[in-house]
Formats: sequence, structure tokens, C-alpha cells
Amino acid sequence: MSASRQALARAAGLCCVVLIGAWLGLLVVGNVRTPVGPMDTTMTLRPSLTGGTKINVSPLGALELRSHLAPLRLDVDVDRLDPDRAQALVSHPERISGLQQEITRDVGHGTRDVALRSCVAVVSGATALGLAVYRRPRRALAAGGLSLALLAACGLSAYATWNPESVMEPKYSGLLTSAPQVVGNARSIVTEFGVYQQELAKLVTNVTKLYDAASTLPAYQPDPATLRVLHVSDIHLNPAAWHIIASLVTQYRIDVIIDSGDTMDHGSTAENRFLDAIPDLGAPYVWVRGNHDSAETQRYVAGLKNAHVLDDGRTVTIAGVRIAGMGDPEFTPDRSTADTDPDGAERTAGSRLAAALRAQARAGTPADIAVTHEPAAARETDGTVPLALAGHLHRRETEVMKLGTRLKVEGSTGGGGLRALQNKEPEQVRASVLYLDSGTHHLQAWDEVTLGGLGLTTAEVSRHLPTPR
Repeated sequence: MSASRQALARAAGLCCVVLIGAWLGLLVVGNVRTPVGPMDTTMTLRPSLTGGTKINVSPLGALELRSHLAPLRLDVDVDRLDPDRAQALVSHPERISGLQQEITRDVGHGTRDVALRSCVAVVSGATALGLAVYRRPRRALAAGGLSLALLAACGLSAYATWNPESVMEPKYSGLLTSAPQVVGNARSIVTEFGVYQQELAKLVTNVTKLYDAASTLPAYQPDPATLRVLHVSDIHLNPAAWHIIASLVTQYRIDVIIDSGDTMDHGSTAENRFLDAIPDLGAPYVWVRGNHDSAETQRYVAGLKNAHVLDDGRTVTIAGVRIAGMGDPEFTPDRSTADTDPDGAERTAGSRLAAALRAQARAGTPADIAVTHEPAAARETDGTVPLALAGHLHRRETEVMKLGTRLKVEGSTGGGGLRALQNKEPEQVRASVLYLDSGTHHLQAWDEVTLGGLGLTTAEVSRHLPTPR
């Protein structure tokens, strides 16, 4: 091999060592944990062919900004909302006006820190790998110096191509693909920032007070043998609902949770991680499919610990109470089901459930509660069970039907979810605690728990007793 080819091979080998060592260094020690406003974040530089900035908001998804052109991408992982800093904003709302400057300052500090740490990581990684490969200090130092030069070139490239307008044209992925429809596009946020400042203050205030209200609700002390059922519905991907449910389970010593569907919004696989809170709620979770929950959603729930999926008249017995249910025959997000006569499909599903309930009664194992998502389906069970539960309407209704079955329709425990942000009036958060006789399993009383939604900060618990027909 000629001397020139040998030199070229050595140079290529050195470049490979530098690139691999720099990449390993970034992976091991190239990240910085830094607060940004009320949030804790992790910032990292990653090798990339396109550059830019990626902001990960797990489990909702990510947004990408074409902020710069360089072989390095800035990853920002939003780890959590710090409750103390969020509470400080609530206690001192005047700080909201300076939140933009605070966030800008935090991002600046974090970027500088990640740049310095990345320099150390790149040089250390390249030098260490150079020493391991060549076993000669001079070659190892050459690798470290070359890595520093490459990083400086990348930094200059990013600085020269920096595009501050990129924040106005983000690319969304995951559940955040619906963000432009929910919160408006970035251009409107920039042009109407004063309005958004006020709404941010309300949002932070409400979320904090909502959690506080849920954790201090007055608890009713019934007979120790009374069975307590928590009826929730239409969570629609609102993570605050899990905190509220867990608080109610603890304070009311709930024996079983019954969810009458529409836990999701689109029923996509990406949404499934939202359901991972179910095993930790503190009580068995009985669930039926709503029209926003897909078959994939149902399979995922069925695989969770402490969860029981009811469909096609399936029955489960918990704390002695027999509960039967039927999933919604419609799946509206992808328009895959015919909607020319949705009530007809619901009534057909309800009739199938009623037939299953009659068969169980003839076999000597009658059900105590029937659960569907749509009230139209639940009405078909009249006369087959003492109590039928449903949701879907996002409002409460209760009635005793002609053949004696009491139908209770629950409101939205998620306050309508993300879609509530599009409404002129905030939607309240609703759930009900049902008290059943331990012997007959008949409804003795129920508490309607109502919490203020966005824009409201109220908490109300009202007691109701069944009245004779």
C-alpha cells in the first residue's frame, strides 16, 4: 500500500474513532436536567442528519422545530410538572406576567449547560476511545482535539442557521397531532399572547385547586357492611381524572370502580399508555367499551392487572356484586361503523345484553348491575336487573324505567377531556359513589361528586336517596 493510501486510511480510522467516541460520550454524560418554568426537563444533544429541536412530552407525543441546520439535534424531554413551583404561580399570580421571561432565561441557562457538558462529553469520549484503540497518548489527544473542532463547527453551523420563527411552524406527532385544533396554531399564540397569559394563569390555578379539592372531599360513613361502587365515565384522556378517582377510592373506601366507557378519545395504540394508571387506583376496575374506545383499547385494558372488561353479556362478581356489561357497537373516530341508525345498533346491543341477563337469571345467577356506554342500550335491560349504568351524554340523568330498573347516567369524569377546551363554558368533572346493601345488593343511596372544570374551582358532594315510584 502506498504512503498516501496509508495516510488516508489512518485519517479515516481516526475520524471513525472520533465520531464513535463523541457519540458514546454524548450518550453517557451528555444530558442536563434543568427547570424550565414550573417544569423539570432533560436537555440532550444528539447526532442528527437534519438538526432541529425535538420536544418530547411523554406520553402525549412530541413536537419538532426546524430551529437550525447542523448535524446535531437538541432533545428536550419534559419530565414532570413540579407541584411546588406550580403552586407558587397560583399563590403569586403576578408572576404569570413574567413567566415568558423566566422560561426564556431557563432555556438559555439550560442550553449553555448542555453545550458545556456536551463539549466535555465529546472530548472525553473521543479521547478515551482513541486511547483504547491506539494506546498512544498523542493519538488519543489528537482524537480529542479533532472532536472539539467538529463540535465547534457544528455549533457555528447551528448559530448561523438559527431560525427563531420555527416555533410558529411546529410538527406534531403522537397524541399532540390534535394540538393545533385544541389550542390554536402557534401564530395565533404569538399574536394573542396576552390572552394566552391570562388563560395559562386560570389553567394552573384550576388544576392545582382541582387536585386540592379532590384530596379533601368529605367522606360519608355508612354502615361498615355497605358496599361502595364508584361510577365514572367519559374520561376522554384527561390525566387529572386518575388523581380524582384515586382520591375518591381512598376517602370513600371504594370496593369496585365501574367505568362506562369513552376512556379514550381516538382509540389509537399511541393512547394505550394512558391506561397504565388503572392497576394503581386501589380498587378493581370494571370497564365497558365506549364509542371512542377501539377493539385495541379493549384488548389493552383486558391485559391490565386488576381490570375486568365486560362485553357480550360477560359477568364478573366483585365483593359479591354481579356486574354484566356490553361494549358499544359503534366506533366513531374512524367512521368504520355505519351511523345511519346509531340508536338501532345500540338497541340491538342492549337486547343482546338483556337476553344474556335473562339466561343468567334462569340459571339462578341473576346480575345486580348492567353496564353499557349508551343509555339507549341500557334501556333495553329494563326489568332484568335492579340497576343499569351508562354514560355518553356528558351529563347526569337518573330515572326508574317502566319495568322497575333504575337507570343512572353519569357525566364526564374527565370534564370532557381535551375537547372541553373548545367549549365556551367549562365542563364539570362528575363521578358518583353508589351505596349498595350488602345482602340484597340494591341501591340504598348515592353521592354525586361534582368538581369545577376549567374556569371553575368548586367542589360539591350531594346525597340522594331512592324514592318510591
